[in-house]
Amino acid sequence: MKILVVNAGSSSLKFTVFGMENGQHTMLAKGNIERIGLQRPNFIYQRAGADKEETQVEVKDHADALKALCAKLVDPAVGILHELAEITAIGHRVVHGGEKFTAPAVVTAEVKDSIRACAVLAPLHNPPNLVGIEACQQVFPGTPNVAVFDTAFHQTMPPSSYLYAIPRDLYEKHHIRKYGFHGTSHKYVYAATCEFLGLDPARARLITCHLGNGGSVAAVRGGKVLDTTMGMTPLAGLVMGTRSGDLDAGVVLYMIKNLGMSAEAVDALLNKKSGLAGLADGKSDMRDIISAAQHGDAHAQQAFDCFTHRLTAYIGAYFVVLQGADAVVLTGGIGENSSVVRAALIEPLGVLGCFLEQSANSVMGKAAVVSTPESTMKAVVMPTNEELMIAIEAQQVLVG
Repeated sequence: MKILVVNAGSSSLKFTVFGMENGQHTMLAKGNIERIGLQRPNFIYQRAGADKEETQVEVKDHADALKALCAKLVDPAVGILHELAEITAIGHRVVHGGEKFTAPAVVTAEVKDSIRACAVLAPLHNPPNLVGIEACQQVFPGTPNVAVFDTAFHQTMPPSSYLYAIPRDLYEKHHIRKYGFHGTSHKYVYAATCEFLGLDPARARLITCHLGNGGSVAAVRGGKVLDTTMGMTPLAGLVMGTRSGDLDAGVVLYMIKNLGMSAEAVDALLNKKSGLAGLADGKSDMRDIISAAQHGDAHAQQAFDCFTHRLTAYIGAYFVVLQGADAVVLTGGIGENSSVVRAALIEPLGVLGCFLEQSANSVMGKAAVVSTPESTMKAVVMPTNEELMIAIEAQQVLVG
């Protein structure tokens, strides 16, 4: 079985093809088509075991991009398929499934209507996700498409976690509540960490931390999420690259009423000009933040400290929510690769029984325990693989 995984953005199409046989998963090819519909679209393609290649392509929409991808996949020189019919199914990342979807779903007209209806909750993500689905239906007629939702894994949260303390009508009529995101990543690293540590997935208690340009933490017990940091949108929770994370709602009111800012201006400021970038004079990449701080940049140091403080505070809170934890799991670009962040994060966790093993903390991009043997709560680096999780879930849906 070969499964194509698609993550469609407004002007991009990321893809991975997996071979799925006898419980084994093999990445066959991956890439990204960028600047779809814009000037000089770029096609990045890499077959397993080969060098990455970049070419300019003429694509005006996502259907064109898929046709370019199909031509590459069956190219005798660099392709991985003899014919497109070898693709058994297509798995799609869909950001918001609202309360409708608690699991992946085979795409039907009704499912597409529901994704469209959830676009009000994720206006920047769901519409291009749907465009990708419809493009695949056009280019791969008859091939099953499976929607895998970022929000689905978090649907096990109890009302005490997902309800906001606002008039109930706003939830019942307008679906205003916490949903959580990065669910595919949290689900993958929960399962992978249980296997890595030899824990029973039905009983394990893990605090999973997806740390990249966007970031979120989840408290997971027995494979069920009890709480997570992102809310109705991906704006809540941690300090992120350009997103503010948690903020007193009164600040929004102040900016509108006292500073004369429009709702659109506040939206842009909180999503695109805040977080690390807001605190560190435009620097949003953690590598740049650390470098600047090490060279005496006080604003960069403050941004770093705010990032780690907020993260540590949530880990402490979720330790209590879980009534103890087997491990805190670090994933995403920062979690997997920044020994500096890991050291600053783990140091204050000694009060919870987690102590940094300095000699192990140099690890980058591979699974490792970076806490000492005597730690009662382990610190684990676990690379995420959202694309593989989507492929696995698509396969599971198709086999019943």
